[in-house]
Amino acid sequence: MSAYDPRLTLALSPEGAALPKLADLALEGCVAAERYLAPTPLQASVEATSLRRRPDAGAEQLSQLLFGEGFDALFTDGDFVFGQARRDGYVGWAARDALSELGEAPSHWVRALRSYVFQDPSIKSPTIALLPQNALVRVEGEAEEALVRLAGHGWIAARHLAPIGFGETDPAAVALQYLGAPYLWGGRSSLGLDCSGLVQQALFACGHWAPRDSDMQAGLGLAITPDTHLSGLSRNDLVFWRGHVGMMLDDERLIHANAFHMAVFVEPLADAVERIEAAGAGPPTAFRRLPVFQTPPQREAE
Repeated sequence: MSAYDPRLTLALSPEGAALPKLADLALEGCVAAERYLAPTPLQASVEATSLRRRPDAGAEQLSQLLFGEGFDALFTDGDFVFGQARRDGYVGWAARDALSELGEAPSHWVRALRSYVFQDPSIKSPTIALLPQNALVRVEGEAEEALVRLAGHGWIAARHLAPIGFGETDPAAVALQYLGAPYLWGGRSSLGLDCSGLVQQALFACGHWAPRDSDMQAGLGLAITPDTHLSGLSRNDLVFWRGHVGMMLDDERLIHANAFHMAVFVEPLADAVERIEAAGAGPPTAFRRLPVFQTPPQREAE
């Protein structure tokens, strides 16, 4: 297992065991295990559900599955299912009653920060769900009164959806939508999210894949080196510390979900650097630029 990150490896390893008890059939010949199983494809059927470290409602939340995201289930233990999120590869235990059989491929994603699902094609009808940004849905039929029907799940505002393949163009603008959202370890929605959850959701909304944790995200884009005064940074550049990440709004200001403010907060990068270093986490460890989101310089008219 040493060559595989356990956060991204679909293998169930009981505490203290020399070998994983179970592993994904796709890992046979690569990861030693007692048994190999073909996972069962499921998907999240609630707004958001926790991925936990153990099959226990009181266990640490490692991440979350958002509505419609696929989940490859390997093993069931009581009320929990061990498996792997298809979207970012993260492994953990999800509540069994928050999952359903994998349906047809999604046609749209939720573009709004959150959007109500109505029981009937009327904004006056009862609401049955409140879906977060980047939830995955399948639209059926034509719109009625600006609402469209979701496969097996009520009606939602058409303007709150975007087709799969269409993305926003500015991750920083998406991140700003979460300003003031509470900090939540392992969270991935506006009801609560952590530093890497904020970056991941901003990039997902722009059609750009991102891994789950900050150390994984430190491999995105290209390394850049600002000067000793932290100048030379641009909008959408990522700044990393040990166990933390934030996104630049311009050459001075950073947006990040952090446990100091217990919220998504905007502040001068210099202030964040000073405070985080004073708290013992040290200076920034990396700066990364995502070229696809950089505005090319304009040519002067001849």
